[in-house]
Amino acid sequence: MLFGVLDDVPAVSPLDLVAADLDVLLLERATTLNSHPGQVAFPGGSIDPGDATTADAALREAQEETGLDPAGVEVLGVMPELAIPHSNFLVKPVLAWWAAPSPIRVVDPAESAQVFRIPVRDLLAPDNRVTVTVAGRERLPGTPGFLVNGVVVWGFTAMILDHLFAQLGWAVPWDAGRGHVLSLE
Repeated sequence: MLFGVLDDVPAVSPLDLVAADLDVLLLERATTLNSHPGQVAFPGGSIDPGDATTADAALREAQEETGLDPAGVEVLGVMPELAIPHSNFLVKPVLAWWAAPSPIRVVDPAESAQVFRIPVRDLLAPDNRVTVTVAGRERLPGTPGFLVNGVVVWGFTAMILDHLFAQLGWAVPWDAGRGHVLSLE
């Protein structure tokens, strides 16, 4: 979870809980991937034998997926391990600050469809919050979600952001009854 200072696109939301230029780096996974195709996610992946720590793996994966220069990233810590039951993954989110932002791009189109930064204020704005359900799976409970700049952030990524914002005291009340049905077809 890489936070930084957005260089040229300030937040639209007038909320003053966080700086207008605070952002988070996200990517949209390629639709051809076997797990979580087309979902918005944080850069990340598996720990390789050459990775000394979880943070080293996160920095390597972020570089491979977005082209960022890991030398400009300050790791703040590793969060407790979390399970994603749908895919049977165990994830250890790494929280980091992008002290010296570098250019980002899609490095491998087979892995990522797009790479982008979203202002945190826009994620916090109640008008951008929804409860996401998946078409055909309406029996399952919805998850917190964000609709920002035409992108739907949902599932594990949205749950992590929602939880982090609550823990930091940044959460803003929003209408959890406002739904968004997502089609995965």
